[in-house]
Amino acid sequence: MFIKSILMNFEKGYLYHIYNQGNNKQKIFYCRDNYLFFLKKMKHHIEPYVDILAWCLMPNHFHLMVLINEIELATTHRVTRSHPVSGHPVSYRRINDSIAILLRSYTRAINEQQNRSGSLFRESTKADCINCFNGMAPSYIMNSGITQILLKLPEKQYPQVCFDYIHQNPVKAGLVKRDIDWEYSSAIDYAGLRNGRLINKEVANEYVDF
Repeated sequence: MFIKSILMNFEKGYLYHIYNQGNNKQKIFYCRDNYLFFLKKMKHHIEPYVDILAWCLMPNHFHLMVLINEIELATTHRVTRSHPVSGHPVSYRRINDSIAILLRSYTRAINEQQNRSGSLFRESTKADCINCFNGMAPSYIMNSGITQILLKLPEKQYPQVCFDYIHQNPVKAGLVKRDIDWEYSSAIDYAGLRNGRLINKEVANEYVDF
């Protein structure tokens, strides 16, 4: 059940596409309650660090588009160093570790539910910077069953491409005919058909059209 931290060094103020897949392409969501449970864990473990602009949970993988607001935050779980002002011991947790904790705890719940053991997700979660200026603009390819973007576009177009791509995943997979027909995606919220509290539309409006 070992899951490494994210392979990407996150930078504050940038957009990232975060994704992972079931180990050996296996299913990671077995019923509606599983999807909802994962969303609750996203809110608890990921949202404190980011603004979530788009998300989609698929039967055997997930996609998130986020704006990084904090790389690390204070936590009550383990002491790492003293507070720079008070000098009191303060615990910190990086977003990389928080995502890994989310996946490990979700894995434990599914293993118990399905009477299984071992890894549920791939060992390494990926995070591609969408709007970095260091020449590492995203170029996505077909990677073990997850269709990814491979485009040569002006830098400002990448956020919109990623945003649309995430919401179109269920359609491209043949699960639904329209993106708004897939319950486990923020497309419904942007269409005004659900008042989801996980996404930040005000921030998303700065980067994409919807």
